[in-house]
Amino acid sequence: MQDRFLADVLRNRHNRAILERWPALALPDGWLVAGCLFQTVWNLQAGRAPETAIKDYDLFYFDAGDTTAAGEQSVQARVDAVLGDIGVTVEASNQARVHLWYESHFGQPYAPLHSAKDGIDRFLVPATCVGIRPAELYAPNGLKLLYEGLLTMNPLTPHRELFERKAASYRARWPWLRIGPLGTDPPAPSAAGSCSGNPWSAADDSRGG
Repeated sequence: MQDRFLADVLRNRHNRAILERWPALALPDGWLVAGCLFQTVWNLQAGRAPETAIKDYDLFYFDAGDTTAAGEQSVQARVDAVLGDIGVTVEASNQARVHLWYESHFGQPYAPLHSAKDGIDRFLVPATCVGIRPAELYAPNGLKLLYEGLLTMNPLTPHRELFERKAASYRARWPWLRIGPLGTDPPAPSAAGSCSGNPWSAADDSRGG
């Protein structure tokens, strides 16, 4: 399933462009995450163009040495300089500072993170916990939920109201998605949890897209 996922997300030309320019971004612990990945898959399953209605492309990085808004803005300026010509919004978010703004923005507490992967782990919907970078895929809950279109609440971020709003937004765009039982742990990850090597060819918000 890893190979299928990587092939699917690379059908989105904007994902390809971002990954082709990855070294120039120079993101510490950087990952391309969230909606640009799983929404590409859902678009393909719905018979749509892979880029359809994807509002932005999220980059996570982790820099505990600079948790200021100004530092994040400086990284965003570099991202804009590298990717500004591809014609989509690309947003960079320092996961080391999410706990500083999350509660005031979403009304729920948020414990400090220790890596960009921790941020991926805490997306509101386990099926959407995916990230990629050249030569690596991170999918802590596997990929089965994503391809089955099963939306469940993440026990690491058990915020029912936020989950319900997120799930409703997804189902408005992809009506075939299903909402599973709430308050239960997601299935154990499959072998698709992560991969390394070199899978690449030569050629709403930061909590889940």
